[in-house]
Amino acid sequence: MIIEVLKSKIHRATITEANLDYIGSITIDEDLMDAANLIENEKVSIYDITNGSRFDTYVLKGERKSGVICLNGAAARKVAVGDLVIIVSYAAMDMEEARDFRPNIIFPDKNNHLI
Repeated sequence: MIIEVLKSKIHRATITEANLDYIGSITIDEDLMDAANLIENEKVSIYDITNGSRFDTYVLKGERKSGVICLNGAAARKVAVGDLVIIVSYAAMDMEEARDFRPNIIFPDKNNHLI
């Protein structure tokens, strides 16, 4: 049996930008991507703590040490600068692998830098 489990989580990141005039995605500081084990173009779910919206998109690399968390395209309408979000990705694996798997979970500071 294959199940989906949490692979990566950035907990309580702050939205720094919302760019409506873009084709879509979320731009994430590359330091945060590395720490959370996310790669460019990976599908992620965004859970907005501030307004309760939930949606999926894909990751683009942002400048290292910039703290950028920018929603692009239509998703920009679902957030506001300053909102707190949880960014997660999931992986499909068999039950045995899932039992031993440990996700990468990070808790950035208020400026979206690693603690």
